[in-house]
Amino acid sequence: LGAEGLRQASEMAVLNANYLKSQVQGVFPISHDRIHMHEFVAKGIIPEAPDVHALDIAKRLIDYGFHPPTNYFPLIVPEALMIEPTETESIETLDAFAEALRSIRDEALVDPGVLHEAPHTAPVRRLDEVRAARQPILRWTGE
Repeated sequence: LGAEGLRQASEMAVLNANYLKSQVQGVFPISHDRIHMHEFVAKGIIPEAPDVHALDIAKRLIDYGFHPPTNYFPLIVPEALMIEPTETESIETLDAFAEALRSIRDEALVDPGVLHEAPHTAPVRRLDEVRAARQPILRWTGE
């Protein structure tokens, strides 16, 4: 990319993160009220649906066709969703992601079970993450 290309890519990453943050504010709380660099952290908290957690939101994003953000990091932010749009994301993709988050918030208010059971469209359903971390399967068994 060279110096100019690297600068342009960096500027687009910062622009995308701050644009998306502006679209998500009011849907989910943002951990720090400031200009962000290439990422921002939203809190996966819905006061009217207290049993919905960041993991539920992240898993439901899969059903909307989005790779979920990093969950529960940084540790100092309760129910953290670290959102890092890349420099190559289009405005249409950023808007679609924000709309998905709005829809997920609305679903949580009406039927939180939809989020608790997500993902619905993935080849596998919700995994036992504790077991996967403690007893990882490190080879494909073909099953």
